[in-house]
Amino acid sequence: MSEIQLQQLVKKYDDVTAVKGIDLNVRDGEFLVLVGPSGCGKSTTLRMVAGLEDVTDGTLQIGGNVVNDVAPKERSIAMVFQNYALYPHMTAAQNMKFGMKSASDFSSAEIDERVENAAETLSVTDLLDRKPKELSGGERQRVAIGRALVREPEVFLLDEPLSNLDAKLRVQMRAELLKLHQDLSTTTIYVTHDQTEAMTLGDRVAVMDDGVLQQVAPPQELYDYPANRFVAGFIGEPSMNVFPVTVRRQNGQCVAEHSGFTITLPEREGLDDIAGVEADFGVRPEDITLAENLSAATETFKAEVTVREPLGELLLLHCRLGDEELQVKVEPRSQIQPGDKIEVGFNKERLHLFDMTDGDALYHSTPQETTSDPITAE
Repeated sequence: MSEIQLQQLVKKYDDVTAVKGIDLNVRDGEFLVLVGPSGCGKSTTLRMVAGLEDVTDGTLQIGGNVVNDVAPKERSIAMVFQNYALYPHMTAAQNMKFGMKSASDFSSAEIDERVENAAETLSVTDLLDRKPKELSGGERQRVAIGRALVREPEVFLLDEPLSNLDAKLRVQMRAELLKLHQDLSTTTIYVTHDQTEAMTLGDRVAVMDDGVLQQVAPPQELYDYPANRFVAGFIGEPSMNVFPVTVRRQNGQCVAEHSGFTITLPEREGLDDIAGVEADFGVRPEDITLAENLSAATETFKAEVTVREPLGELLLLHCRLGDEELQVKVEPRSQIQPGDKIEVGFNKERLHLFDMTDGDALYHSTPQETTSDPITAE
């Protein structure tokens, strides 16, 4: 078993608290992605798991054993770094073997066999005699991953391993990492600031901000039911549209009222509790539809197009809605131009309300079917 448990984990640097009491359970064999903006504490958390940073407070367990004071080499982990960390004077094979004899009881023949197997898995067999300067960025990353593979660790830790690659190679390497995990089922924590990587790779995604865990959930659950305004804005590209509204009862129905629109909210349990409050209303760009494609009963409103952004598979329109900016996704061959007035409506199954003060989610217009608590780490 290689379950990882973080219980009230804290990391302080003098007067700065980088990680603020994280509770997180990474399941045996799970691929968990830790995502957040630069400086949020995600790499520091990973380095504490690796033993490269001391734990200031809290408990860290791997496989049921407390490892707060256990040396990195005794933790049965392997880490892949952003900058590959390859020795320039060694060949790829030598880099993959480095430290194996001192860290294990394997014979030279066994180590050679492991290197050959890892090289075959990663398609770098023909590169084993080359030094890092003779390898492309993608090839160097494969060698760095191979160095982790030969140790057959209980836990893989990857710290932004694809950030130095070009866009096409990142997509390719994402697919290869997924296949590798499917083949090995090794417990993995993957750190990134790229929410696209997080959504495509993770069995679950843990979102951090300012040293605090914001939400842990499967990717689609995270997207559909953000626990707070930060998660709603960070996950999704482009991010969710958010507007200040007043929620109130009108003719027996609950409505969200903004200077540019008024929309009836689908009735859900607890909606009466927020009637009469000021809140932040959220709707994603793909959940806004041109009026011509809506039923006559759907509420619509007008917005002025300011920027047209063709993205190939869709057209993103930047619009003005009173003093607010509204982003709308439409079909890619639409002839709508800047300066045009468009009439649109919201998909009522995909509406959200957030507390204006702390940002916590108050309402999702479609009930959450999962039985898990999206705000906790379990």
